[in-house]
Amino acid sequence: MKYSFIFIAFVSLLCACKGTQPMDDTDVLVRVKDRTLKRSEVTSLIPKSATSEDSLLLAESYIKKWVKDALVYDVALRNLGDDKDAVDKLVDEYRSSLVRYRYLEQLVNERLSANIPETDKLSYYEENQQKFILDKSLIKGLFLKIPQDAPGISDVKSWYKSTSEASLEKIEKYSVQNAVIYDYFYDKWVDFDEVMDNIPVHVANSADYLKVNKFVEVSDSSYCYLLNIKEYLSVGSVAPYDYATPQITEMLINRRKVDFLKKFEDELYNDAIRGGDVKFYDGSDK
Repeated sequence: MKYSFIFIAFVSLLCACKGTQPMDDTDVLVRVKDRTLKRSEVTSLIPKSATSEDSLLLAESYIKKWVKDALVYDVALRNLGDDKDAVDKLVDEYRSSLVRYRYLEQLVNERLSANIPETDKLSYYEENQQKFILDKSLIKGLFLKIPQDAPGISDVKSWYKSTSEASLEKIEKYSVQNAVIYDYFYDKWVDFDEVMDNIPVHVANSADYLKVNKFVEVSDSSYCYLLNIKEYLSVGSVAPYDYATPQITEMLINRRKVDFLKKFEDELYNDAIRGGDVKFYDGSDK
């Protein structure tokens, strides 16, 4: 008999999902002791595009889990003993922390600009270069991955070594039809290891490898891999400004945020002291 009542609840819930009966947020679907699950809580979880069968399955799964969680919670409350006070304290502390965090994030988003002047970023970079030491090698250049049966590979092997506009234009036109990967990065620094992940070659030491390899040509049974290394920076070098800029921006925004929140909390504290909203007791107060 118990399951027939649950089935009726599912059918009723399904009707609500399909819009054949009005939604009533106060309509209780399930009750476990003093905890209740409302129809609206379940219907909000069921996609409008779900079939009747899927809706029933989703509803059944959610309701059963909710009932089990409620039962475990009830047993836990009755058996925690003194630990319940500790749990209540932790919950209060977590709620207080969460409310503060959400409000302060909202305050920062409303009042603090994320735009950092270029002059500020450049000054910070020049004064703190020790913070931007590379832990990976960077390169500029271009990379091609071409099927072995593609036409004109010998021509591409000549073009990719040149930085002339004519050669680059030929590579671009060729790549549209034939290349599996064509990555042009003459104008930006990229992670050397990430590029090499596309090439079937093991590099034990990137610094040593980069010293002796300006052009990399590798072939396997399926593809030809071509890499032109125009410039490189090894591990331990100072990161170039354009590569470090995103990190600098994040650091300066975080510093602004810390300063802003400290000022806000100090002003809030001082205003509360002046307004008499805070009272300190020295033990002699009654």
